[in-house]
Amino acid sequence: MDWQGQKMAELWMQILLLVSAVIAFATGYTLGSFQLMILIYAGGVVLTALIIIPNWPWFNRHPLNWLDPSEADKHPKPQISVTSSSKKKNTKQK
Repeated sequence: MDWQGQKMAELWMQILLLVSAVIAFATGYTLGSFQLMILIYAGGVVLTALIIIPNWPWFNRHPLNWLDPSEADKHPKPQISVTSSSKKKNTKQK
């Protein structure tokens, strides 16, 4: 799954869970059944999991282009510069 696919999957997850929560609450409140509300919401969670968890092809529409190992040898690796920070503390004398 690419980065944009992850963003889309998270957005769909939030929308599907919110819609199932609203439907579950409205149904449970209307019929006065807490058990039915929980069952409807659990069904929404299962449906959301079936849609979001598998790596569907529409989550891979923008694949990442990795650098070939032969190309990686041509480019130098970034060097980490070590700088010692010996800053003096500001001390006020009375």
